[in-house]
Order: sequence, then structure tokens, then C-alpha cells
Amino acid sequence: MKRLGEILNWLEIHRDLAYAAIRIYLGIALFVRGWYLLADPSVITEMTGAQQVYWWYAYIIGAHLLGGVLLAVGFLTRWAALLQLPILLGAVLFFHLGEGLMTAGQSLELASLVLVLLAVYSVFGSGVFALDTYFAGKKAGAALAAPDTGLPA
Repeated sequence: MKRLGEILNWLEIHRDLAYAAIRIYLGIALFVRGWYLLADPSVITEMTGAQQVYWWYAYIIGAHLLGGVLLAVGFLTRWAALLQLPILLGAVLFFHLGEGLMTAGQSLELASLVLVLLAVYSVFGSGVFALDTYFAGKKAGAALAAPDTGLPA
């Protein structure tokens, strides 16, 4: 039991690092998806069934590429996440919802997960280990050394 307590304490201390790791992974995944769509835009055509929606292609690909990079480095995080929300909401509601759960590609599950994570970063921001925090004048090391407990000093 003592070992479990030590592990839980370590996890609590490093919560900000885990939040940053998820943000970085999400940003890289969105960037890769944008790169994939840029290489083969027919994927969007197949999903939408539309033949000519070039502005939509540009929005989806641009949001994934630029938004992915911004999320990964934690710069303008809320805006980068908000930019992606309509895309993922549309993907979940209009394209993957009809497929249902547990399909071979797991598109509904993954799109829903990305949608929820983007909503979290839209509301809560990038966290301590991000360029947003650095440029706001708060140093990640200081925040890690003295975590904010919400209690008065």
C-alpha cells in the first residue's frame, strides 16, 4: 500500500506533464491527418460525397496542419482547438455516427475522442508546459516546483 501511495503521489505531482503529453500527441496526430488529407484529398470527397467543395478541403487540411502544429507546441492552443471543433463535430455527427461503434476503422470512437480532447483544450487551454504559458510570463519550472493547490498561502 505504501508503494501505491508513492506512485499516486508521483502521478499527482506530474499531472501537468501528462496534460502536455496528451496535447502534444493530439497536435502531432492532427498534423499527420492533415498531411495525409493533403496527399490524398479524395478521402474527403469519399466521406462527403461532394465533388467540388474546395474551400472545405482547404479549411480541413489547413486547420489540421496549422492547428496540429500550434497544439503540439502549445501556442494559441485554445484558438487552434476551436478551429478544429467544427471539423470533428461534423465528422462525428454527419459521417461516422451512421457507422456505429466497433467498426473496422473505429472512426466514430477516434473522432469522438479527438472531439472531446479538443473541447477540453478549448476550455482549459494548453497547460503549464506550453509556449502560451511561457509567453504569458509564467515559467513551467516555477509552476512545477510549487504546484497551485487552490489554497491560500
